[in-house]
Amino acid sequence: MKKIILTIILSAGSLTSCADLEVTPTSFVTEDNYFITQDDAVASVTAVYASLSLDPGEQSLFGRNLYFLTDMASDYAAAGVSATNPQVRALSSLNHDATSDRVQVAWRQIYAGINRANVSIDNIPKVSGSEVVKTRLINEAKFIRGLLYFQAVRLWGGVPIVLHEASSINLGDLKTNRSTADEVYAQIIKDLTDAEALPKTYSATDAGRATSGAAKAILAKVYLTRKDWPNAIAKSREVINGGYGYALFEEFQDIFTKTKKNGKEHIFSVQFEPNQAGNGSSGSTFQATSFTGFTATEPADIISDVALFYDIYATGDKRRDVSYAKQLLNPATGTLYTFPKPIFKKYLDLTNLATPGNVAINFPVIRYADILLSLAEAINEQSGPTAEAYELINQVRRRAFGKAITTPDATVDLAGLGQTSFRTAIQEERKKEFVQEGQRWFDLVRWGTLVTEVKKVTAKNSVSERNNLYPIPQSERNINPDGLPQNPGY
Repeated sequence: MKKIILTIILSAGSLTSCADLEVTPTSFVTEDNYFITQDDAVASVTAVYASLSLDPGEQSLFGRNLYFLTDMASDYAAAGVSATNPQVRALSSLNHDATSDRVQVAWRQIYAGINRANVSIDNIPKVSGSEVVKTRLINEAKFIRGLLYFQAVRLWGGVPIVLHEASSINLGDLKTNRSTADEVYAQIIKDLTDAEALPKTYSATDAGRATSGAAKAILAKVYLTRKDWPNAIAKSREVINGGYGYALFEEFQDIFTKTKKNGKEHIFSVQFEPNQAGNGSSGSTFQATSFTGFTATEPADIISDVALFYDIYATGDKRRDVSYAKQLLNPATGTLYTFPKPIFKKYLDLTNLATPGNVAINFPVIRYADILLSLAEAINEQSGPTAEAYELINQVRRRAFGKAITTPDATVDLAGLGQTSFRTAIQEERKKEFVQEGQRWFDLVRWGTLVTEVKKVTAKNSVSERNNLYPIPQSERNINPDGLPQNPGY
């Protein structure tokens, strides 16, 4: 479409460099003078990646906004005193409705990213340059589009499928009706299958780009969500046995250590750099909303129930003190400060607590531990626990307790469980492993246990079956009421 305005990142770097992932949208151009050279194609895909981590004047999708829907509206997180937005507090107590600004922003951010991907996919073929590079860039955009639709279909069910940039400014032509969830999943699988052709690895300067392993890993989660156990098993094994070099970090803390970004456990992470929030485009705000300083002031993001979450870790399980902090050393005074209630810790940069806007810890969309537990879950659901399934979950447990990851250890290894008990064990490991990683709400919905588990938190006892989906934003339905029927209960 001529004259359509695109937000792009101008500093594209070299044709294969990933430095472009670390810069910020600074200008606007039109299609009339864009999509001519290969540099233009690279910059357009950089803008697709940027849709995950940056949003001018707003908390970015993976920088915190998705957290409201996937974590705060689950059982383990809640809105603290510092969360003053009434819509955030409504999500925390499960009293939100179709006018929720957080739900609307998530919808907008997801479709903004999808639109950027569509623009790249539609226009990259016409630029000059290497066909190999152009194909790779298109598949990177398809990966992001598939990932975003995967978020959308789990949050809202069937959503509009938009696969091309707009060709008209007529409102009637721009309306797109809801597709079925099955249709959305079919499109996700198609995009991610195409993305499996991406490179296995990149150079160190390209770290953070989507790879074939990342496409396979998200596909494994798609099949797991669909309860397609054979394909979930097959795709997970392709990730594990595909020669990608993935492995668990020996130390759980290393997953969230900024000097170990894009390491062997990180299959795909949203990239965050220092000072992203200081240029008008919000990056990660997790540190600022989890830590208010060495005071009794309650942060905006808090643990919902200490007994149900912090206290469940067995003695020696290192995940507790990486996920939460009951005490922290105050570098200004040299004293150990005890918080009134444990705070979230994964995204705290302990080397730079004084300037929370500088947090540069990536958000792990999918990491190797997730694939190990997903494969163990799929195997158990298909046939009950096997020796392979036990080894998968036990590797995660051994790492949690500081044991040699691939060496059997009777002090922490699980054994002798039936299918139901093994299912419960998987659910407990995921509960402890993925705190504040955007997994909890999706897990509970997938298991059919959202209402049962969330009701255990007194402040969230208004939860009901309607909360297995989010409302279609009312602002969207005002434009297209017939094509966007509301989800039940809203």
